[in-house]
Amino acid sequence: MKLYSAATSPFVRKVVIVAHERGLFDQLTLVPAQASPVNPNREIVAQNPAGKVPTLVLDDGSAVFDSRVIAEYIDAINGPKLFPPAGKARWTALSLQSLADEMTDAALLARYETTMRPEALRWDAWLNGAKGKIVASVAQLEERWIEELTGEITIGSISVGCALGYLDFRFGDMAWRNGNDRLAAWYETFAARPSMVATIPPG
Repeated sequence: MKLYSAATSPFVRKVVIVAHERGLFDQLTLVPAQASPVNPNREIVAQNPAGKVPTLVLDDGSAVFDSRVIAEYIDAINGPKLFPPAGKARWTALSLQSLADEMTDAALLARYETTMRPEALRWDAWLNGAKGKIVASVAQLEERWIEELTGEITIGSISVGCALGYLDFRFGDMAWRNGNDRLAAWYETFAARPSMVATIPPG
């Protein structure tokens, strides 16, 4: 399988962590690719009209996207483990994944606003709104989700790990650990997993 990827993408990281956790990383061929909202990668667009990484191309030439679908596809290869198959556990894991992905989306929008948009066109209210979503998400993880995070690893906890890792990578000045001691302690342990260590983005 061929995975269009960028080493700094938190969504690519999520997919690669799933592959590591399931012992399937050696079945992936990582294809480094730059994907920009203003400069689409034609090779990716030919497989995924959104032009985003990650995009997975299977051996038969068909494509699977986005990160949520790719992660579940990989998890299903040897029978689901990280995606609970049914019931409350499944909806909990998927909801936690959604919370983390929305937080990551907000961080990416903030990143685009400060690095891709010309300075004269930047919108402070937009940037502050995106950062507000991040702060609210981190607070809810601390207040409501610690029990789920400290349980068995799922796509939810993987997604949260990637989201918090991206904040450390791109938004260290937000100091998300302040006032979130339980979440910080969970992340310190989770970040030491071999799959997390193997996918640390380049500095």
